[in-house]
Amino acid sequence: MKRVAFYTLGCKLNYSETSSISRMFEEKGYQKVEFNQKPDIFIINTCSVTDNADKKCRKIVREAQAINPDGYVAIIGCYAQLKPREISEIPGVDAVLGAAEKFRLVELLDTFQKSPQNEPALVLASPIEDAYDYHTSYSLNDRTRTFLKVQDGCDYPCSYCTIPLARGKSRSDSIANVVAAAHEIAARGVKEIVLTGVNIGDFGIQQGIRSSTFLDLIRELDQVEGIERFRISSIEPNLLTDEIISFVANSRRFVPHFHIPLQSGSNTMLGLMKRRYKRELYQNRVEKIKQLMPDCCIGVDVIVGHPGETEAEFLDSFHFLNELPVSYLHVFTYSERADTHALSLRPVVPKKVRAERSGILHSLSEKKKRAFYETQTDSSHVVLFENDVEDGHMQGFTENYVRVMARYDPLLINELKAVRLTQISANGLFEVIDEEIFEQYV
Repeated sequence: MKRVAFYTLGCKLNYSETSSISRMFEEKGYQKVEFNQKPDIFIINTCSVTDNADKKCRKIVREAQAINPDGYVAIIGCYAQLKPREISEIPGVDAVLGAAEKFRLVELLDTFQKSPQNEPALVLASPIEDAYDYHTSYSLNDRTRTFLKVQDGCDYPCSYCTIPLARGKSRSDSIANVVAAAHEIAARGVKEIVLTGVNIGDFGIQQGIRSSTFLDLIRELDQVEGIERFRISSIEPNLLTDEIISFVANSRRFVPHFHIPLQSGSNTMLGLMKRRYKRELYQNRVEKIKQLMPDCCIGVDVIVGHPGETEAEFLDSFHFLNELPVSYLHVFTYSERADTHALSLRPVVPKKVRAERSGILHSLSEKKKRAFYETQTDSSHVVLFENDVEDGHMQGFTENYVRVMARYDPLLINELKAVRLTQISANGLFEVIDEEIFEQYV
């Protein structure tokens, strides 16, 4: 029995796909082991959002070779689709599979016989136009939360992004398949599903034809028994409609938490980035959410240092974000990606300036998070506790994505518990007290 290990770089979507591919191996009789347990086969699922992700791939290959010099190393994922020949020249790599091939990994590589030394790696990477099939995927890393892929690919040609080149055109699962997967996940005892994809608001396209919408999907998922919570991982502001917001506000299972990419609070920059909205629409979406769900957590993606971002444009973006009632920021420092429109834009922001602007927005994010947490003090929420124990304490998330800590109790793992948020600890987590106990004190 050959032993196989997996390493995943990048987004929740990659984690869901790695998990599904690992189950394919197990169904064929392979034994899944940890990366450091000297497996016979290493599968590395790559990301290529930033230049740093490419460097990480090379480092993981070196680590694999150090663990087992005779181990077979196969590379899949976005980096593998974008630069298969470059990866094939990395010492120790035996095979590179593109987007159209990665779900046929077991079939295409078969024996996983390591190549003789100095022989070039096998490259199986079709043009991205051939990546039109859809593969249902979900992660099963623990019993608490699962990432369920509902959509893949993207038709948005944003100036900085290689995702359309790495994953192909937008395509989706059927509602029936997604609901069936949710039932399978519920049967495994999982309490929360995070819906993920490249552009999930574009859900509903199958074989180039739109047959349904994201709103249709979440209405059906809201009826799935056994799943206590559904969380929307990220949705474009121009696709986040009033109907979706209203549905979540009145939903049985969808939680008050949105992650909405902004990328810049400057309309000039949004134009250069080829985004499909202006900041006024984004502000309208945030205000609508807060009107219907005052305690809703709202996360924001933002890019700093994109070509064309002058000091004035950065400050315009900063002030816009500072005034928005959002809860945290995911800050990305722009890095040059081959074959993107952004490479032709000027002025180019020096890397030192990019780093300085990133630091400013990270500080703003901490301020936003602290302010949001403080609004939740002394309020009641339901926490899903995880098997994440440190120094005698366990952690979990409220429905509106506040991270809490409580004294470890094995009975609480994977359980939903009503709590009172009492105070923010030194490490930035909320300390809680059992709501039933709290009621005895008042």
